Amino acid sequence: MGGCRGKPCDPNKEERIENVTYLPVSVCIPVRNEERNLPDCLRSLQGQFDDVVVVDSGSVDSTKAIAFAHRVTVLNFQWNGAYPKKRNWTLLNHKFKHPWVLFLDADERLTQTVLEEFQRVLSNSQHVGFWLSFTNWFMGRPLKHGDPFRKLALFRVDAGQYEQFPEESWTNLDMEVHEHPVLNGTIGTIRSRLEHHGYSGIANHIAKHNEYSTWEANRFLWLETADDKFWADLNARQKFKYKHLTRWWLPWLYFCVAFFAKRGIFDGWEGWTLARLKMRYFDEIRLKIIDAKRRLPAQPSGNNNPIRHNLT
Repeated sequence: MGGCRGKPCDPNKEERIENVTYLPVSVCIPVRNEERNLPDCLRSLQGQFDDVVVVDSGSVDSTKAIAFAHRVTVLNFQWNGAYPKKRNWTLLNHKFKHPWVLFLDADERLTQTVLEEFQRVLSNSQHVGFWLSFTNWFMGRPLKHGDPFRKLALFRVDAGQYEQFPEESWTNLDMEVHEHPVLNGTIGTIRSRLEHHGYSGIANHIAKHNEYSTWEANRFLWLETADDKFWADLNARQKFKYKHLTRWWLPWLYFCVAFFAKRGIFDGWEGWTLARLKMRYFDEIRLKIIDAKRRLPAQPSGNNNPIRHNLT
């Protein structure tokens, strides 16, 4: 991604590399067993970034070899079951080269329009972070309508960290998957979309969202007795979601907004299928909350028992 990283270089080639103007952004890619996705992710960065960091959690496939072949920095991470998880650990323990960091998953890709918008926006921005939107690839095709996948993944290194709460009692995830960064400053939006290639079969999609719905139900139960400061850290969409998760109408509202108001209907059968699956996802969260409250005795403040749910 710039430089020769321990290999003999052609001096003329090196001079051309040194004259490249890179984006003032460090890229961080947390991985574990991502040999299928990582090559395309790294290729989408070539020629634009000179500080790319892959943070690996004990991959047993060729993930690390792929990262080394692309001459990027590789960090090894082993979670001890407590704070910090992978992204916060990297923010706390690694010194990035640039003032901005982009947290990119291995199944995500930058596009030329996104890179051009980065160049226009970041040089004189007063914001400390930016929301990014993604075009989802689902069942073999890109979905250009509906409710886009969206996350706060580009921000100034010194602006904050990802949300912190005691989720280690109900999850084995070693990375902040659902958490958002809590930043000190204003947040902007990158209008161009990245690509998200997270689909790897309908069975895998359903299994992942079953696990995610359990996580969301546990967080809801914890938030009911958590300190007010944790509610204050939620963004507006999170607050609406957690306020209404137990309402019967929330899954239907999501479906109507995604499929009709946001025109998911124009994505055809695939758009219909994804909207129905997301509607089911919200209904599963609701049912798991109801079931847990019926089965578990009332807990004192700050001592909420988590749901115990194992995928089979």
